[in-house]
Order: sequence, then structure tokens, then C-alpha cells
Amino acid sequence: MVRRLLDSGVGEVRILSRDELKQHDMRNRLADDRVRFYIGDVRDYESVDRATRGVDYVFHAAALKQVPSCEFFPMEAMKTNVLGSSNVIEASNANGVRSVVCLGTDKAAYPVNAMGMSKAMMEKVAQAFARNNPTAETVVSTVRYGNVMMSRGSVIPLFVEQIRAGNPLTVTDPNMTRFLMSLDEAVLLVEHAFGHARPGDLFIRKAPASTIEDLAKAVGAAMGVEPEIKVIGTRHGEKVYETLATREELTRSKDQGEYFRVAVDARDLNYGEYFDEGDRRESDMDDYHSHNTERLNVDGVVELLMQLPAFRSLIG
Repeated sequence: MVRRLLDSGVGEVRILSRDELKQHDMRNRLADDRVRFYIGDVRDYESVDRATRGVDYVFHAAALKQVPSCEFFPMEAMKTNVLGSSNVIEASNANGVRSVVCLGTDKAAYPVNAMGMSKAMMEKVAQAFARNNPTAETVVSTVRYGNVMMSRGSVIPLFVEQIRAGNPLTVTDPNMTRFLMSLDEAVLLVEHAFGHARPGDLFIRKAPASTIEDLAKAVGAAMGVEPEIKVIGTRHGEKVYETLATREELTRSKDQGEYFRVAVDARDLNYGEYFDEGDRRESDMDDYHSHNTERLNVDGVVELLMQLPAFRSLIG
């Protein structure tokens, strides 16, 4: 994201994080005076306030996102993913930021784990700000997408490492499906939100999916091997498939081709008319999830993987 911003000619990019080592590595790697680094934590309002002064656009990606660790430490997930997001939104509003885009996840739809629940609450915080501050100059929106291939925490590098070590590929459930997106597509979704969001909007990137077994086989095929697959069972809080958009959201969405734009539910606290009339459209809709989206076979996943420079570099 930072590289794309620098290539577009922006005057300054600020990085706020609590990890000084990653900042040091990034500073050396980019070697660009337009990038300024701020040590801080989204849990601390003052550090976010300091970083957002004089800023035009904010991309909020700070999160605890590992499902098992959030299951063991749900209050930590709440502090970062919910309270931290509120700090980002409130500080941005106080400092006159034009637009804030908060990064979400498919696990926020029908959440069954602490990570998904905390990210669903992040979306609610963003939508509540738009609902409660109709005259605010700061436009707050959220984006939601599935697995980003080759991102930090992706299973693909693990598969490559296991193949090189001659070990079986560990798969939780062969029939489990996940959406597949490239990092470039994830960045384009954020840019789309910056360019098109209205207060409280949720943008969802459409994506194909595959089973975990086919993903594992595709990594092996790309490396010229037929890997042994070892089924280890589902982990804490995992679903068989992920949902990107619920039918309730789709009833108030606009299909923008590669994206769904879901407008905020702008009803006030006077619910009488909705109790009397309801909404017939919801019964005619289905969720948009990784079991009913475009399904890629092994060859399709290989083709997708080979389009990723990071994957081609990883396998040599």
C-alpha cells in the first residue's frame, strides 16, 4: 500500500505501529524521505491523535487477526480490534481527516470466533459513527475480503516450507473452502473505498474460492511435486466456509461489478414502521460465501498462484 501511494506522487505517508523493528526494516527498504514513522498503539488515543494531525486519508489495518490466539485472549482482541478502531475513527474526526477506511474480514459475517466477533464490532463502530454524526466531514467506511494470498500469516508459505522439508502438507479439513485474493486486489479495494465511499459504507471484493485440499495440491503442482496431505482437523473457531456478504446486507447493496457496496442501515431508534411492514426482499436472497462463489480446481489455483510475484519468488 505504501509503495503504491509513493508511486502515485503523494507528499507524505505516515506509518503508525508499535513494532520498531518492522519500522526500521521498512525505513531501510524504502529509503524515501516522504515516509514518516510514528511509534504508538491504536489502543492509546494520544498516539493515534498525534499521528493523524494534518492527515487527509487513513487506512486502518492494525488488528489481532490470528483466530486461535484471539480465542485464548478475547479481551486483547477487543482492545485492539474494537477500542483501537474507535480511537482511530475518533482521532481522525477530531483532526479533520477526509476519509478513513477500516480493514475488515469475511470472518465478521456470521462470526463464530472471537476474532470475527471483534472485527464485526469494528464494522459496527464505523457504521455507528456515520449514523450518529451525519454532518461530520470525515467519511468512515469499511472493506471486507477473504484470504489474501502470500500475506503475512498466509498458509501458502507454510506449504512451500513443508514441501521443501519433505514433510506432508498439514490440512485442517480437505473440504473447507476459502476465498482467494491477491495483495494487489486487496489494495485496489482500499483505493476503491477511498474514491467512492459514503459515510458508513461497507465494500466487499468478489473473489473465487477453492478447497484447502486443492490449494495444497496446487502449491505442490506449482513446485513440480505431488505432496502427501495430512489431515489434522479444524482449529479453534474455524468454519467450513466463510461468508463475505450476508443476505441481509445484499438486500441493501449495489453491485459495482468487482465489488458490492453495502450502504449503512440508516434507520433511527423509531422502529415502528419496520415492525409493521418488514422487508420481503430478504427471503429471496442468499448469502455470498466461499461455497457458492466461483470454485477453482487445482489447475485454476495454480494459474492464480503463478500470477503472484511473491509466490514465484518464493518457489524460485
